[in-house]
Amino acid sequence: MASCSTSLLLSSSFFTPEVPKIGSVFPMKMTQRRRTLRSNEDFSLNLIVVNAVKSESDEKPTKLVTFLGKGGSGKTTAAIFAAQHYAMSGLKTCLVVHSQDPTAEYLLNCKIGPSLTPCQDNLSAIRFETTKMILEPLKCIKQADARLNLTQGVLEGVVGEELGVLPGMDSIFSVLELDRLVGFIGTVNKRNIVKNKFDIVIYDGVSTEETLRMIGATSKTRLYLKYLRSLAEKTDLGRVAGPSLLRLADEALSISERGTNLNGKLSSEIWNYLENTLEKASSVFSEPQKFGCYIIMDPANPISLNAALRYWGCAIQAGAQLSGAFGLKLPESPMALDEILKINFSPLPSSFIPHLKLESHLNWDKVMVSDQSKDARDLLSRLEKENTPSSVKFDPSNKSVTLFMPGFDKSEIKLYQFRGGSELLVEAGDQRRVIRLPPQNQGKVGGAKFIDRNLVITMC
Repeated sequence: MASCSTSLLLSSSFFTPEVPKIGSVFPMKMTQRRRTLRSNEDFSLNLIVVNAVKSESDEKPTKLVTFLGKGGSGKTTAAIFAAQHYAMSGLKTCLVVHSQDPTAEYLLNCKIGPSLTPCQDNLSAIRFETTKMILEPLKCIKQADARLNLTQGVLEGVVGEELGVLPGMDSIFSVLELDRLVGFIGTVNKRNIVKNKFDIVIYDGVSTEETLRMIGATSKTRLYLKYLRSLAEKTDLGRVAGPSLLRLADEALSISERGTNLNGKLSSEIWNYLENTLEKASSVFSEPQKFGCYIIMDPANPISLNAALRYWGCAIQAGAQLSGAFGLKLPESPMALDEILKINFSPLPSSFIPHLKLESHLNWDKVMVSDQSKDARDLLSRLEKENTPSSVKFDPSNKSVTLFMPGFDKSEIKLYQFRGGSELLVEAGDQRRVIRLPPQNQGKVGGAKFIDRNLVITMC
């Protein structure tokens, strides 16, 4: 085991990547509500663009978008701005709100409930309520138990409506419900998938910490699954109870995609399928076509700025690939905020969400076509990944590993090694991640130092 210690250094240089036009990634539908067609040629070209959007959206997977930041930094405002952008770009969009805060209802001028509610063209909204999300999985388990008769009717006596919400349930059931909308895990039975597939699902979570836990859940669950499998296969209790529990899970959630009574004969196949499913789901968060994660902050507020840097590092620890950084610019904000945002979050692309006056209901058509919204909309539309720094780099010639860890200092990072030096466990930001070392870089940690937000680890 080794620990490292040095101060965090911010880069003095910054890189501003060229941002593509919004139509280059998400072509916009030319609706009469937005603009008037000037000629028959424009109309014909417009039909071609619309048909292209429809054909591409039928093939592309649903993309999940979320925002991280300190409480009060503007996560909900940014989420609604993004929802308006994607909807007005012709993409079928769903805004998911997971709190009782009525801010989203006020900004959208739309009542949001526990079922999908159309708010405007291409935009629907839903509020996750865990007390209601409990009911459907319980119903599926009851139906499976009735077919398999594993509990001799005990589950049938459980009344879901009287069950309260315990700590941790919000995140667990949110993942299941998001999978119905997005399908990034792919374990939900087809009868539960939302009929009208969305192009974009925007998740405004309870808090940044909970969202980070959800992002890292699939990769972290794989380790628990490994130990559970060992327990099920190597202990008497596991050999007796394991096959029955797997059959119940398979029947209730169609995990094996067979939907049949396995009778314990295919237990190993279910374990393998679970492992592959979790591996596939965890990779989604590093693919910009399937997942967009943005940092939001008030760059004029040092506390909000430092919190955003911290969450950037925590997101990397959770296994997410960030897409960009957004700042909220108030009318009295100094012009130097642009430089502050670029310097601190380079090489991430960055922009500002326009200031919204909340004295009356917003005219979103006017907000979205304003010059102040252009850069933010361009950033939401980009899919490029090459300018985002890799979180792990291996240098076999120097037998070193470089970890990009913004927002942390030397005293907050701990390194551990298990299994003969083939893996490196990194602990920081209340997150742990395991880095598998290639053969050329395997060995014991000989030293570590910070260089410009990068932790360089030398193996020996």
